[in-house]
Amino acid sequence: MKLGKVEFCHLLQIIALFLCLSGMNQAEPSRSRSKPYFQSGRTRTKRSWVWNQFFVLEEYMGTDPLYVGKLHSDVDKGDGSIKYILSGEGASSIFIIDENTGDIHATKRLDREEQAYYTLRAQALDRLTNKPVEPESEFVIKIQDINDNEPKFLDGPYTAGVPEMSPVGTSVVQVTATDADDPTYGNSARVVYSILQGQPYFSVEPKTGVIKTALPNMDREAKDQYLLVIQAKDMVGQNGGLSGTTSVTVTLTDVNDNPPRFPRRSYQYNVPESLPVASVVARIKAADADVGPNAEMEYKIVDGDGLGVFKISVDKDTQEGIITIQKELDFEAKTSYTLRIEAANMHVDPRFLSLGPFNDMTTVKIIVEDVDEPPMFTSRLYSMVVSEAAKVGTIIGTVAAHDPDASNSPVRYSIDRNTDLERYFNIDANSGVITTAKSLDRETNAVHNITVLAMESQNPAQIGRGYVAITILDINDNAPEFAMEYETTVCENAQPGQVIQKISAIDKDDPPNGHQFYFSLTAEAANNHNFTLQDNKDNTATVLTRRNGFRRQEQSVFYLPIFIVDSGSPSLSSTNTLTIRVCDCDADGIAQTCNAEAYILPAGLSTGALIAILACVLTLLVLVLLIVTMRRRKKEPLIFDEERDIRENIVRYDDEGGGEEDTEAFDMAALRNLNIIRDTKTRRDVTPEIQFLSRPTFKSIPDNVIFREFIWERLKEADVDPCAPPYDSLQTYAFEGNGSVAESLSSLDSISSNSDQNYDYLSDWGPRFKRLADMYGTGPDCLYS
Repeated sequence: MKLGKVEFCHLLQIIALFLCLSGMNQAEPSRSRSKPYFQSGRTRTKRSWVWNQFFVLEEYMGTDPLYVGKLHSDVDKGDGSIKYILSGEGASSIFIIDENTGDIHATKRLDREEQAYYTLRAQALDRLTNKPVEPESEFVIKIQDINDNEPKFLDGPYTAGVPEMSPVGTSVVQVTATDADDPTYGNSARVVYSILQGQPYFSVEPKTGVIKTALPNMDREAKDQYLLVIQAKDMVGQNGGLSGTTSVTVTLTDVNDNPPRFPRRSYQYNVPESLPVASVVARIKAADADVGPNAEMEYKIVDGDGLGVFKISVDKDTQEGIITIQKELDFEAKTSYTLRIEAANMHVDPRFLSLGPFNDMTTVKIIVEDVDEPPMFTSRLYSMVVSEAAKVGTIIGTVAAHDPDASNSPVRYSIDRNTDLERYFNIDANSGVITTAKSLDRETNAVHNITVLAMESQNPAQIGRGYVAITILDINDNAPEFAMEYETTVCENAQPGQVIQKISAIDKDDPPNGHQFYFSLTAEAANNHNFTLQDNKDNTATVLTRRNGFRRQEQSVFYLPIFIVDSGSPSLSSTNTLTIRVCDCDADGIAQTCNAEAYILPAGLSTGALIAILACVLTLLVLVLLIVTMRRRKKEPLIFDEERDIRENIVRYDDEGGGEEDTEAFDMAALRNLNIIRDTKTRRDVTPEIQFLSRPTFKSIPDNVIFREFIWERLKEADVDPCAPPYDSLQTYAFEGNGSVAESLSSLDSISSNSDQNYDYLSDWGPRFKRLADMYGTGPDCLYS
């Protein structure tokens, strides 16, 4: 009987299992050292039996606990005297054991990817004594893998780039998928790659996941981006395997495979002749399908009749060629220009030279348009000279301008008065002859820069400008003078022949050969006995003393007239006076004091003492002013302002006064007894102007009961008035009582025969009261009888 391969393998497994069991039983020397043996619930082919391991499949989905294996001890006779217990990882929570039979079951679904194996310990105990009958034994339960995890691309989705026009097989990017299943068992974790989307442009290596180009000459300008879908499948790609996918975006990067090309073979532009230099005439661009550095171009004018008139440059942003003017255009001189322009790539790839040439040519024609131009001067700058001695109307020079247009309109000239504010010059409107209009002075302005305007007669709006520089030639019209204001001193102890000053001169004129000055004393000063002058022949002179013994008390200042002559033609001269002060000098000849008055002042009175005296005088003046001001304020009458509410002006004085003894301020006797007449008292704060020699006698006034009662009634009303203010107030009443101590001066009462009043004393008061004395007096000249 012949056995097949499968049957033969199964037979070998049975024989091996039998031999292992037999060997274990024979190896147990005694009961006390015997170990439990383990029976596996399941076996797998192509695996040797390990006595201390159990195997259980993951992801068991049955309703009953999964049988794992069996523990058995040789001591166990099957009479129930032995019980089995488990301890370790997952004991009681995941794995349970039948303490009577030793059968082990898994109560929960197991996942190898979470935990691949569990280590447990088995113990056989005597049920009665609860003592171990076998030593504790450790064993492992391994979770057998099943294909329950699909491959995953942990780094996806992917982006990659590859140059366009790449050859077939160019590597693009590598993708990697991982499978959580056991890579050491079966094919659950063996992954192969395939491309689901992206053919026929790209391919993928099945084992490595490297994506490569599958077509040659892929053109970015046709399509620059591709979306690929890559699949990873386990079980070596067999049916039933799990798979995962990812996307790969592949972008074709640019290469310089497109030469520049002008859209047109020729261009034409019209420009006015008045267009300024550096203005843009035109913009042209050669088309290039490439991008970035591969599309960068340079332009140049290779031929034509406008090589020196125009130039072309490139705009770095738009890659356009910009044609600009280098020289002024003149329609009358040339009406058109032709340019041959070349555009070429700056970065050429040698691999694609066969697609070239990578440059192109075009023709640009520029038509110059005529415009009405302003007159043009024959020279941009005219230089003219004139003597400052020139008379008014002297011709200086001529300017000329013409109309450059074909019409050649006549031109009229004028001076821009903003450049000749003083109107020193005139110009003939027709001939352009410039003449002087005022006397010129080189020392005031040596060069005049004026602007001449030329206007077309037919179109005055067209104005040309010419510039004229007029230089004024010098003549000797300024006399020399001292170069500066000299402060010359001579010491009282100066010796004869001592140099006290060195002088020089200046001249506003500017002779061609420079200045030459001659110094001397004037005729009246030549024979003085004090000072002399020495000409140094180098435009300087030296002043020396002739004697010694200068004294400030005799003469403190000397005036020395000096005669200065220049070398002009004709020569001019001037007399300048040098002031020399006599000073008291120290041992080194340095002046200390030069004023004669200072010599007379006593030596003990210094500047500080003078300042102290002045400060004292000012202090005394201030004190006097304060005293006068305070006296004036005391003379002011202490009268309340009727419009002011005295309740709102509370002034506090920390002075209690003199009590009852103080009767100078106010006499209360009039209020206490109206019959008492106060003696006349002179006010201390007012000087009386008139002193009366005699006083009239008044009759005794009866007790004014009405006035007293009036005051008491008002006081009682104020005390009981609930609306009265709760503070002291001033009550004013327009009630004078029945009479007055001075009685009346009425004329009606004066003329009555019963009147005892005598007004003769009014004639003694002076001329001011003469009229009243005549009216009320009783003399023989009285008006009334």
